[in-house]
Amino acid sequence: MRIHHLNCISTCPIGGALMDGQTLGLRGRLTCHCLLLETDSGLVLVDTGLGLLDVSMARKRLSRFFLFLVRPEFRAEMTAHRQIQRLGFRPEDVRHIVLTHLDFDHAGGLDDFPGAEVHLLADERDAALARRTLLDRMRYRPAQWSTQPSWIAYPSGGERWFGFEGARAVGGLKDEVLLVPLIGHTLGHAGVAVRSEGGWLLLAGDAYFYHREMDLARPRCTPGLRFYQVMMEKDRGARLENQRRLRALREEHGDEVTLVCSHDVVEFERITGRSHAVPAGGAGGAGGRGVDEPEPQWGPAPSPAAGAR
Repeated sequence: MRIHHLNCISTCPIGGALMDGQTLGLRGRLTCHCLLLETDSGLVLVDTGLGLLDVSMARKRLSRFFLFLVRPEFRAEMTAHRQIQRLGFRPEDVRHIVLTHLDFDHAGGLDDFPGAEVHLLADERDAALARRTLLDRMRYRPAQWSTQPSWIAYPSGGERWFGFEGARAVGGLKDEVLLVPLIGHTLGHAGVAVRSEGGWLLLAGDAYFYHREMDLARPRCTPGLRFYQVMMEKDRGARLENQRRLRALREEHGDEVTLVCSHDVVEFERITGRSHAVPAGGAGGAGGRGVDEPEPQWGPAPSPAAGAR
């Protein structure tokens, strides 16, 4: 398997360095880290980021509150659809989409891949469809869900993976892609674990937001992102416990599992070796670094993959 890393439209939240730890000025910069997988079963997209219709019709599809708060940097060339084309593939060859959760900035590109099966945890589907609170109605946007008939929802329960309970193999992908429950940010939030020749990569979604939260000795977060996580959380105890477990995963299995979240610029640029502002494939539309090519690693270099635990 080959893994391509895509930043599918950055967001620019109010707070500058208080959010991302480095940007001067009123607004910071966060990525929307998605993965494109080349598998024997076709192309697989892990999260979609914001999509082409979000770029062209943002006010009709997204809440005004979040448009003001995070001000997405709407660039069509940064959508998953366009980056897949730059990499030399056809968007219609995306057979599967695996979602960490259904927040608007993770699921906005679903409409761009109408032929793909969409895989997610059943608890996330149910919470998104219910939209019980005002926050839920702002974060979950049914206008982005034209592919809902193609959703495949996985109930709770599953196998053990590096100490995490309830991991579910995504159907049709030969145990190479797993949904790993990381509840807290939403009630059905999951990490997505991908196995390749170099080991496991875990996209932890919004289980954490800032790379220093995974520091083993003294974890910390910027004030802005700490507040944002509290504002968005659905289960505080579970969220903090899963952050603790992710730190333990990195400490105990850092040679087997590479850990990244969805929104940290530092992590994205370390693992890709390119600016977060540059689409995969570059201006020429060819190439693009995958994990089978030399690249900077986050944490210890991965060893050959171990079996799921």
